[in-house]
Amino acid sequence: MAKRILVTGAATGFGRGMALELARRGHTVIAGAQIAPQVTELMKAADEAGVALKVQVLDITDEGDRQAAFANEVDVLINNAGVMQTGPVAEIPMENVRRNFETNVFGTLALTQGFARQMVKRGSGKIVMVTSMGGLVTVPFASVYCATKHALEALAEGLKAELAGTGVEVCTANPGVYGTGFNDRGAETMMRWFDMANSLTRPEVLAAAATGLASQLDPQSMIDALVRIAEEDGSKFRNVVPDETAEWIKGIQAKTWEAGKDDAIWSSPPTG
Repeated sequence: MAKRILVTGAATGFGRGMALELARRGHTVIAGAQIAPQVTELMKAADEAGVALKVQVLDITDEGDRQAAFANEVDVLINNAGVMQTGPVAEIPMENVRRNFETNVFGTLALTQGFARQMVKRGSGKIVMVTSMGGLVTVPFASVYCATKHALEALAEGLKAELAGTGVEVCTANPGVYGTGFNDRGAETMMRWFDMANSLTRPEVLAAAATGLASQLDPQSMIDALVRIAEEDGSKFRNVVPDETAEWIKGIQAKTWEAGKDDAIWSSPPTG
């Protein structure tokens, strides 16, 4: 059965892949892109792929863009838009922290609130929060980004409990380390301000972190999972992809219960 699906952050990465594939499968897809040039480029990509996409400017931090989005009646909201600011917790500029929360948390929540009202009134709908493996564990030097994703996990759990019985389904999708370019762009944000010579972090820790993105996964498996989640009824609440990342997360979480002062918690995630 064809559905009306709104995908935020559809100009690149997972959002672009799932928007095009869902449209190819016959769904009515509203693809939100942050800025006008991305709209033009995405419309061209849809035309080349031979699929119909409704593409509109949707900066989720902009009230006018959100109100325009609310004019769409949707069955599934996929909260995929997000940004990443990186750097040591003790040093990252507060402006960067606020920027990360403004998009990933406040913008996502504001959009969700509008569509939740629509869905509850109708008695049906699905809200998907695309969080991250970083919503369940904390990646060194991406801790602020992880904090925003931890926040989305909490909001999703709250929504699930609070909207029980309304006909609205809530679930999360948690990608592992995928090579969409998002992680690389996030890592670059740190380089704009970071002063290694005066950092509070020890050089050997910085050096170990520098290799974290050397090997990343093919995004297609996550795109396939997101398409499945959008189409199916009755998803699992938490959807970590791939399975190996889910097991690694459970191992990291177990360590946090036992770790003492000098005990390491972090280990590199699977990327093969």
